[in-house]
Amino acid sequence: MSVEEDTANHGRLLGTVRGPQDVKRMTVEQLDILAAEIRDFLIAKVSRTGGHIGPNLGVVELTLAMHRVFDSPRDRLLFDTGHQAYVHKIVTGRQVGFDKLKQRGGLSGYPSQAESEHDLIENSHASTALSYADGLAKAYALRGEQRSVVAVVGDGALTGGMCWEALNNIATAGNPLVIVVNDNGRSYAPTIGGLADHLSSLRLSPGYEKVLDTVKDALGSTPLVGRPMYEVLHAVKRGIKDAVAPQAMFEDLGIKYVGPVDGHDLEAVESALRAAKNFGGPVIVHAVTRKGYGYRPAEEDEADCFHGPGAFDAVTGKLVAAPSVKWTGVFADELVAIADSRPDVVGITAAMAEPTGIAKLARKHPGRVYDVGIAEQHAVTSAAGLALGGLHPVVAVYATFLNRAFDQVLLDVAMHKLPVTFVLDRAGITGPDGPSHYGMWDMAVFGVVPGLRIAAPRDAATLREELREAVAVDDGPTIVRFPTGTVAADLPAVRRVGPVDVLTESARADVLLVAIGSFGHLGMEVATRLAEQGYGVTVVDPRWVRPVPAELVELAAAHRLVVTVEDGVRVGGVGDALAQAMRDADVRVPLRDLGVPADWHPHGTRAQILADLGLTAQDIARDVTGWVSRLDDQQVEPVHLPTGGN
Repeated sequence: MSVEEDTANHGRLLGTVRGPQDVKRMTVEQLDILAAEIRDFLIAKVSRTGGHIGPNLGVVELTLAMHRVFDSPRDRLLFDTGHQAYVHKIVTGRQVGFDKLKQRGGLSGYPSQAESEHDLIENSHASTALSYADGLAKAYALRGEQRSVVAVVGDGALTGGMCWEALNNIATAGNPLVIVVNDNGRSYAPTIGGLADHLSSLRLSPGYEKVLDTVKDALGSTPLVGRPMYEVLHAVKRGIKDAVAPQAMFEDLGIKYVGPVDGHDLEAVESALRAAKNFGGPVIVHAVTRKGYGYRPAEEDEADCFHGPGAFDAVTGKLVAAPSVKWTGVFADELVAIADSRPDVVGITAAMAEPTGIAKLARKHPGRVYDVGIAEQHAVTSAAGLALGGLHPVVAVYATFLNRAFDQVLLDVAMHKLPVTFVLDRAGITGPDGPSHYGMWDMAVFGVVPGLRIAAPRDAATLREELREAVAVDDGPTIVRFPTGTVAADLPAVRRVGPVDVLTESARADVLLVAIGSFGHLGMEVATRLAEQGYGVTVVDPRWVRPVPAELVELAAAHRLVVTVEDGVRVGGVGDALAQAMRDADVRVPLRDLGVPADWHPHGTRAQILADLGLTAQDIARDVTGWVSRLDDQQVEPVHLPTGGN
C-alpha cells in the first residue's frame, strides 16, 4: 500500500510527507492543516493498536518546527522520553508502519535504530537524552563537525537526577546544544517536584510577558549613555525577569534560556529554535504544551491524559477491551487492605501511581504515599530513610525500572538490613513495549543481593499471600514480582513443603518441574503432556525463589531430572541458583534450566515472544521427553538425601 493510499482518510497533505524535506517546503497555512491531519492520523491508528497517544498529541507543532529548523539525520534529534516520538516517525516517512504499532512486524513504540537513520538512541527510559547529547556535542566539537544536537526533554523526564548531572556538564563544556523542554506539567500523572512547581509558576504568571515587553521597550528607547548605564539597565531587566520566572536556575548554570513559548504555536516555536540554533552554545527552549492536545477525551482524562491506553473507541475514547482482573489491581486492593491495619505501611512510586496501582492507596490514605517523580534511585534511598524512621515502605515500580537503582538496593537498603518491600509490576516478557521494558532481569540482577528475598506469585491468591508475607519481614528487603495483564485462575496446591507449593505429583518421580511464578499453569500443562508419555512429574512452585528453599533441594534429590522454567534471564536466574544449591548439598541429579536468553528480544505479544523462545507447553514437553529418554538410556539412578536433611 502506498503512503498516499494509507493516509487518504487522514488528509491530503499528510500523504505527501515522505521525509523532513517535505515539511520544510510547506507554508504556514499548510502546516496548520498538516498538524490537524497528523492528529487525526494518530487518533485513528493508535485507537486500534493502543500506544502513547496523549504525549504525542501534545508535540505535533513542536516536532514539525524541529524538522523545519534542523536537518535530520545529520542534525541529531533525541527524544526523552522516547514515547513522544510518534510524530517524528510520521515526518520521517514511517506512516505505513502505524497499522501495526507495537505489534509483530510493525513500528516500535520508541525510537529504533533498526527502523530509520533518523533514530539514533532507543530512548525508552527517562532522563538519559541530555547525557547522550552532551557526549555527542563533545564528539562533534573534537571532530570539527558542524552538526546540531537537539534533545527534547519532557513528559516528566526533567524530574530524573541524570538530567541535572548532564546539565551541569553541558554548561561547563559550552558546546552548541539545544535543549527543548517540553513542559506539559505531566509525566504519566501531573509532574511532581520542585522543578515542576517552578515551571508551573512561570506558565501561570500572567504578568511575565507584559513585564518583559515593558522592560524591552524601555531599554530600546533609552539613549546610549555609555557602558555603565547599559549594565545597570541590563541588571534591572534581569532582576524583573527573575522576580516572575525561574529561568535563573538555568542561566545560573551557564545555559541560555528562551521562553516560555506556546508549544502549539508553530511559528513561535520555530522562531525560538532558529535563535537557539544560531547562538553557538547551550540553549534551553522552554515550550509549554498540553498533553492530549486536540482530542477531547485525552484532554479531559485527569488521571494521565491518555498517556498509554490500549485500543480505544476513537470517537468516545472508551477502552475496547472488556474489564478483567489484572495483576496490578489485585496488588492495589491488597495493599490498601494491609495499610488499613498497618499504619506503618507507606507507598512510594516514581511517577507511576496509576500504572502500578499505588494510586488506590493514595486515594484511601493520601498522607501515606510519596510520588518522587521519575527518580528511581531517590525512591529507593528515600524508602531506606522511611524504614530507618520506623515505617515499612512499599516501593511499586515496573520491573525494568528498578534496574536503575541496583546500587541503592544493594548498599542503601540491603546492607542496612532495612524492611523495604519492592513490588515489581510488568516482570518478565511484557510484549508490546519491546526490549527496554522487558522485566526479565530482576531475578538474576537482584538475586546477588545478600539478605534480599524474592517472591514470584503464580495467581491472585498467592500474590495476596506473598505480599503480606513480604510486608511482615522486618529484618531485610523483599521483592514481590508479577507480570502484566490478566491474572489466570487460582491454582491451588495439593500440599506445601516448607515454603514450596506442590501443584501436582505422581507415583513415579521422574521429573521435578519447578515452575516459577505465573508459569504455574504452564507447568501443569507440561505435566499432563508428559504423563501421556508415561513419565511421572511433580510440579512445584517455590513461591520464594531467592534464597533457594532447602526444601526445594530435598525435592530435587528425590527425582531423576530437575527442570526449571522461569520468565527471566537464564544467566544467574533461578535455575542457576538452584543448580548451585544442589551442588552445595552434593545432590547430583541433572538439572536443565529453561528461561529467557540474555538478548534484546523484539516487541510483539507476550505469547508470540514466549513461543519464539520455546517457552510453550508443547516445546517444553518435547524437550523434557528427550532429556528423560536419554537418562533411561544411561540408567542413571537418583541420589536421595535423608528425610529432613539439608
